[in-house]
Amino acid sequence: MSNISRDEVAHLARLARLAVTDEELDVFAGQLDQILDSVAKVGEVATDDIPPTSHAVPLTNTFRPDVVRPGLSQEEALAGAPAAEEGRFRVPRILGEEQ
Repeated sequence: MSNISRDEVAHLARLARLAVTDEELDVFAGQLDQILDSVAKVGEVATDDIPPTSHAVPLTNTFRPDVVRPGLSQEEALAGAPAAEEGRFRVPRILGEEQ
C-alpha cells in the first residue's frame, strides 16, 4: 500500500517548482515511500533507557583561556606596511574610478 499518492508528489513538485513527467511521479512516489518507511523505522527504536546526548562521545573544551596581552602600537603595526599615510595603511583607490 502506498503511503504517498501521485497527486501528493505532483503537489510537492509544484511547491518546489519542479517539472516532472507522469513516469517520474510514479518513480518519486515509490522513492518517497521508501524514505518515509525508513524514517518510521528509526522512530521505532526503543530509546526509553537511553539518555539524550548531543554527541556520540564525550567532548572536552580544548580552547585556551583568554589572556589579555599587549597589542601592537600604531607605529609597530604600520612598520611593515608597504605604504602608510596619516597613521593609516595606504591602499589603492577602488571607488569612483569608473567613469
